[in-house]
Amino acid sequence: MRFLLIFLSTLFLFSCETNPAKEFTSVTIERVFTDSLSIRAITPMDKNRVWFAANNGKVGLIDGATPKLATIKYEDSLLNFRAIALTNEAVFVLSIENPGVLYKIGYKDYEATNIEEVYVEKGEKVFYDAIAFWDNQEGIAMGDPTGDCLSIIITRNGGNTWSKLSCEILPKVEKGEAAFAASNSNIALYNNHVWIVSGGKKARVFHSEDRGLSWEVFETPIIQGKAMTGIYSIDFLDDKTGVIFGGDWEHQDFNEGNKAISNDGGKTWDLVSNGQGPGYRSSVRFTPGSQGKGIVAVGSKGISYSNDFGESWLQLSNEGFYAIEFVNDTLAFASGRNKISKLVFKE
Repeated sequence: MRFLLIFLSTLFLFSCETNPAKEFTSVTIERVFTDSLSIRAITPMDKNRVWFAANNGKVGLIDGATPKLATIKYEDSLLNFRAIALTNEAVFVLSIENPGVLYKIGYKDYEATNIEEVYVEKGEKVFYDAIAFWDNQEGIAMGDPTGDCLSIIITRNGGNTWSKLSCEILPKVEKGEAAFAASNSNIALYNNHVWIVSGGKKARVFHSEDRGLSWEVFETPIIQGKAMTGIYSIDFLDDKTGVIFGGDWEHQDFNEGNKAISNDGGKTWDLVSNGQGPGYRSSVRFTPGSQGKGIVAVGSKGISYSNDFGESWLQLSNEGFYAIEFVNDTLAFASGRNKISKLVFKE
């Protein structure tokens, strides 16, 4: 009896450890929104609804056949939005160039109730890239340096007010090191952790384990040194397992030094499928429920999928997208030039 229990326990553990990710072989792409916009920031509410932020001041909720759209101006200027985040009571959209303006849009029953400015920053070097929330009270946004550190703003009161972190508590950046406003995925969160990625002269990972109170920075082997090289996207499964993706935007087929995995919370990174698989991609996500084995990356060259921690890749589609966000283990929304689509992955 004891032997049988040991055998069954061992079999159970072995089965759990070797459970593979779903082996997607295709993806169905359903267009849910079309407009003459560059849409680089999306955040789903559920399988039928997704918020987006775009250029020309456009913000909207895709909710069935009739999109709910708004055009936001700051003074007389149409803003360019590439960052968006969602809480239970509001959606936040953040513009890129000077001035950087952050809006809180309250909503109820899928209808916007009010729009208010909650942060404005002016300056020649102001350029914000991404925003995310740990929970309904605390959130973080990041942008290019205006001094000798990345621009990082944090809220502790549900997004009503935001404060910019001093460079005294942040790691210094190298000259020419910044970030890319490509897909609102420069930030990854897990529990109290936050990871932020850079590109250009250096391609590094900035990390805080206490919601932005203290910081450290880690080197990566991702291609770097030129203005358009570096890390474009990051995702973390838990406090240990992470993936970064990027490359050289000016040579998008080049697939060396553009994708890496960490198993120690971002301290060290190992290149995967170097010289194989996809080249430049602007957004990467672990597929839900895959224990980190399933990874989807999208970019202007198409949709790529791995079910073995990035060691091998399958090109599921050549249709280009900027950003992807999953709703469940087989359904995601993706955005790109002039479009938002629903992606259904199939085995």
